[in-house]
Amino acid sequence: MIFDGAVGLARESGLESLTVRAVAQRVGVTPALVAHYRPVMDAFLAEVFGEIVGAERDEVMSGFDPDRGVRDDLFRMVETLLDGSRDDVTLVWVQAWALGVRNETLAARVRTEMDLWQSAIEEHLARAVATGEIAAARTDTAAWMLLAMIDGMNAHSLVKWAPHDRADLARRVLSVALDHPDDPAPSPGSPSPGVPSPDAPPRASLSSRQ
Repeated sequence: MIFDGAVGLARESGLESLTVRAVAQRVGVTPALVAHYRPVMDAFLAEVFGEIVGAERDEVMSGFDPDRGVRDDLFRMVETLLDGSRDDVTLVWVQAWALGVRNETLAARVRTEMDLWQSAIEEHLARAVATGEIAAARTDTAAWMLLAMIDGMNAHSLVKWAPHDRADLARRVLSVALDHPDDPAPSPGSPSPGVPSPDAPPRASLSSRQ
């Protein structure tokens, strides 16, 4: 009862809302009872965080279909995570990163959950390598790039600073990660990084407000 109440409160108001008094009020018990069953608040925060983000990961990854191409599954994953309906989980992630600076128990759980996301995506990328969909050298890069992009755009969306179609931008970046070889050195005659070609169309601003 106490744990479920804390999970519900964190989904509504973020991890920062989890105090002994707030959880007690949520479930209708005394603060002393919460403190008795959950005496270490740092560990309690980590447990609540893991429950919320783990449930999301299980839900999203269950949508992968072995009979469907990995590329299509990854696009579906991107669309699901960036559809704007998961701000509650995004807030939990953002606050966990911040609170983890001074809560090593929480920080360790954050690292574990991030590693689990990375491993889950790489597992499916390895399947794409086995079927010839992508080159083997790109799996690690693609997984990290994809996670960083999703985390960044979702965090930006909390303050309404993000592209209008986050999923479309993510699909474009994912296509680059999967289809183009890593080539940090520009070819002769190519524009310098960050400098558009004279013939390139103007780029849309990423600061479009939703």
